[in-house]
Amino acid sequence: MHGRRSPHGVIGAAGAVVLALGIAGQAMQAAPGEQGSVLAPEGDIERGKNLFMTIGCYACHGIEGQGGFAGPQLGPDPMAFPAFVRYVRAPGGTMPPYTETLLPDEQDLADIHAYLRARSGPAPLSVLPPP
Repeated sequence: MHGRRSPHGVIGAAGAVVLALGIAGQAMQAAPGEQGSVLAPEGDIERGKNLFMTIGCYACHGIEGQGGFAGPQLGPDPMAFPAFVRYVRAPGGTMPPYTETLLPDEQDLADIHAYLRARSGPAPLSVLPPP
């Protein structure tokens, strides 16, 4: 095939990659009605921040929930609240479970979720100086 170029060329391959990523992204999205803030009960952002720091979430997930060496990014757009509660109560991997013994009230989790939703996220690239 040396000397012959496919009419689709690199653009065809790039388009296929974009399409595949788009399909994968749709598969990873929450089910309708399960967006981060839709099903979350009202939470107290300041209390959530205090709990996030006190029980040690920040140590793995970063002070802003931005992710760190040992834990993934949690904010500013956390997973849907029901999924958040399920994972915190019975996580996979190396995260310790935060059972009802440690966080007895689901309102505690609602407050932490509110704190994570309130994070502003990274600054836009436009604020960076040119290279």
